[in-house]
Amino acid sequence: MKIGVIGSGTMGLGIVQVAAPFHEVIIKSRNLTDEKIAKIMGKVEKAYAKNVSKERMTQEDMDAAMKRISIVEEFKDLSDCDIVIEAASEDPEVKKDYFRQCDELCDAKTILATNTSSLSITDIAAVTNRPAKVIGMHFFNPVPAMKLVEIICGLHTDEETKKVIIDLTNEIGKTPVEVEEAPGFVVNRILIPMINEGIGIVGDGVASVEDVDTAMKLGANHPMGPLALADLIGLDVCLAIMDVLYNDYHDSKYRAHVLLRKMVRGGKLGRKSGEGFYKYD
Repeated sequence: MKIGVIGSGTMGLGIVQVAAPFHEVIIKSRNLTDEKIAKIMGKVEKAYAKNVSKERMTQEDMDAAMKRISIVEEFKDLSDCDIVIEAASEDPEVKKDYFRQCDELCDAKTILATNTSSLSITDIAAVTNRPAKVIGMHFFNPVPAMKLVEIICGLHTDEETKKVIIDLTNEIGKTPVEVEEAPGFVVNRILIPMINEGIGIVGDGVASVEDVDTAMKLGANHPMGPLALADLIGLDVCLAIMDVLYNDYHDSKYRAHVLLRKMVRGGKLGRKSGEGFYKYD
């Protein structure tokens, strides 16, 4: 099977890392230079090398996986892929633009999957001429470590498409959970409002960032506090999901706290920007 992955950020390369041991993978990235190609391949190689050092894979398996990966710049180079997984930013217009181009240039049999964390699959599929072949395949960060993939069918997604994606999810060592299309799906409908509530506690002066995280780690046995997790996810992503939930449900419990919106406006996005609720090197 040949799999295309649109996006060479954290999520895209995580998907590449788990798929390449099993299938040929083509990374679609923008503004390619020799330096950028070397950087992308270097990140994947470094991740694999860590697995080899921990005896999670052999050197032979690593070498074989690296040989299955290639990088392209044009959508036309994804034309003969069996599956294309879009892992771009959580912006509906960006995703729709990518799906239009894939729909135009890819073979009619190609399944188009989106790694969206909250958006409507039906809405994204509507810009294509193959809505039956469009599906949600929501991985979690960090992809290599997180076992779950939410599988979300749109209104027109057919059973064959769902079966192919579920089989692929199992093959790459993940656990698929089927979710009816709804804003935020399962995990983010529960998780992101909880994070927003933690932000509200800080914004309202009830407790400090550190104390909120300590309280949830020791009081609720969470492995990571909600504010540290928000930094890992990206505060811009958290805000985008809250806005999707609020705009679709029109329920005040999904209204993003003003502090979250303020931090995103100020460019404090978490780990990706070097500063969010915590500072990072």
